[in-house]
Amino acid sequence: MSIRVSLGVILLLATSLAHAQNTGPFDAAAAFGARPSVMGVSLSPDGKRVAYMAPAAGQGAVLYTVGLEKGAKPRAVTVANGKPDRFSSCGWVADDRLVCDIYGVSKMPSLLGVAPWSRLIAINANGTNLKLLSTEESGYNRWVQLFGGAILDWLPDDSGSVLMVRSYQPEVGRKGRTASIAEGFGVDRIDTRTLEISHVERADPIAIDYITDGRGAVRIKGLRVTSARLDTGVIHYLYRPKDSGEWKILGDFNSATGEGFRPLAVDHDLNVAYGLKKKDGRWAVYTASLEEDSHEELLYSQSEVDIAGLIRIGRRQRVVGASYVTETRHAEYLSADIKQLLASLSKALPGKWLRVAGASTDESTLLLFAGSDTDPGAYYILDRKAHRLDTFLVVRDELEGVKLASVKPISYPSGDGVMVPAYLTLPPGREDAKGLPAIVLPHGGPSARDEWGFDWLSQFFANRGYAVLQPNFRGSAGYGDAWFQKNGFRSWRIAIGDILAAGHWLVGQGIADPSKLGIVGWSYGGYAALQSAVVEPDTFKAVIAIAPVTDLSALKEEFRIFTNYAVLSEFIGEGPHMHEGSPIEHADKIKVPVLLFHGALDRNVSIAESQHMAERLGSRCQLVTWDNLDHSLDDSAARAKMLGTSDAFLRQAFGK
Repeated sequence: MSIRVSLGVILLLATSLAHAQNTGPFDAAAAFGARPSVMGVSLSPDGKRVAYMAPAAGQGAVLYTVGLEKGAKPRAVTVANGKPDRFSSCGWVADDRLVCDIYGVSKMPSLLGVAPWSRLIAINANGTNLKLLSTEESGYNRWVQLFGGAILDWLPDDSGSVLMVRSYQPEVGRKGRTASIAEGFGVDRIDTRTLEISHVERADPIAIDYITDGRGAVRIKGLRVTSARLDTGVIHYLYRPKDSGEWKILGDFNSATGEGFRPLAVDHDLNVAYGLKKKDGRWAVYTASLEEDSHEELLYSQSEVDIAGLIRIGRRQRVVGASYVTETRHAEYLSADIKQLLASLSKALPGKWLRVAGASTDESTLLLFAGSDTDPGAYYILDRKAHRLDTFLVVRDELEGVKLASVKPISYPSGDGVMVPAYLTLPPGREDAKGLPAIVLPHGGPSARDEWGFDWLSQFFANRGYAVLQPNFRGSAGYGDAWFQKNGFRSWRIAIGDILAAGHWLVGQGIADPSKLGIVGWSYGGYAALQSAVVEPDTFKAVIAIAPVTDLSALKEEFRIFTNYAVLSEFIGEGPHMHEGSPIEHADKIKVPVLLFHGALDRNVSIAESQHMAERLGSRCQLVTWDNLDHSLDDSAARAKMLGTSDAFLRQAFGK
């Protein structure tokens, strides 16, 4: 697969930092549907320049760099045109050079059908000397190369070089000593300027994970455990004691069940691995020593929720703490200096969630992000030596000056009396209003959860006068095993019951007009929207489902040829719920109008599921599709169309 990246400076785009003032009448669908004005912001090692991506037409984006000195102008480095090449991320490998992850979703000339792929490139900040860091392909490759590799270590002591995972595959049909027999994921040290390569870990056909200590040493290796050539979900982890070349057993982690210790990072100085492990049915942070005889110790746990993950900063990605989410996100810090620093900054930026998004090598300059429910966020530059904090880049220019709605954590009773946590967003200035048009907005996943903060989808509907309730129904992640149940598919009756109860609560509180109550969902949320209308045909007066699962059996089959088929199949399960819990099997019970959206390049859920659902629903359903978009519909024009069409659809269904 070729990388089609346009080189050179884009002079017309380089003059704009995407801070133009909006003119003309406010178009809510266009403003809320617009992709963020800046994405993937990264600070250079010397702390003097920033790189970021800004949206271009369609799914495209332009990579810019800009100095931090007064009066500096942004300079366009290169562009990914979005057809299908897109930027996933870009980071500095030296003060004058960047490494970017390019990805796309394409139709494959094989049984793969639609599949995602990625490639890594390196490019100078002035747009020159582009190099492909992923392994090169040949006509002799055994299969299509989808994974283009990943950066393991930015090697801050070796400017311009990285340590990365690269994918190797044997060649078929090529004769002689030049034929490659390497297979699997290996670790290579690469000079990104010259492509001089040294092999650090040989390619291993069952390797799936590598972790370094931030100083160029691979200390942990994860091996896939398979059955009949399919993944079982189990990863067998090995570790190396310091200054040793011998691999020793760390333990097994089952990604399907959550059993065992999952290593995430290595601390070189303490000689430990940080990772997650279940404690009383909830994720907690543990450390595992990497001495000759490894042992685990509990570091952080919460009695009500899971630990969400580690907090890491700096070019060595050192672990400084962990975060968790109750009604809002919280942090526990290992590092006293970081804890004190962020506490001081929180006073300067009250009411916002604050995180360190980047740092110079010496950490004297920090790139910070802060945002809230009513603020999509901005990036700040902190000069620690000068004790100066400057606003740098606003994330969503289109919403500057637009009054956004406050998001209130609430809880409501489900049918069995269990209190369900949720977030209520009411139209700005109408917080005490009653009898509003309203929607329930269940999240995707189902192994996910909503949390407090800015959400473009819910904010759009609030702006248009709707009350919005986002339930973290049973089946959501983040609250431990007991809340997760058997997941939102196997335990669909409980999950859907909680979602329906959200609608009843809105009506019971007088917030919603029962004749103007709808449900909107994306992915699993779209499934939940449709299935709610199956279970209680009269509760919601309109259904909007974006890239929804409609058929559990079909969802399984979509992954039949992938190695994770057995894990996914087990997740969805077998039994009566396969029929009872599939909306397409009960389309005749849905009495209200339905609006479906789907992209033809969706790898998560095939567009065929929406097409077949539309056929079953007939005149009750409207289906909107895009030939060139995937599951995320990551296109400003497409999202604007989706929002505008959804608003008009709901108003018609509600008789407005």
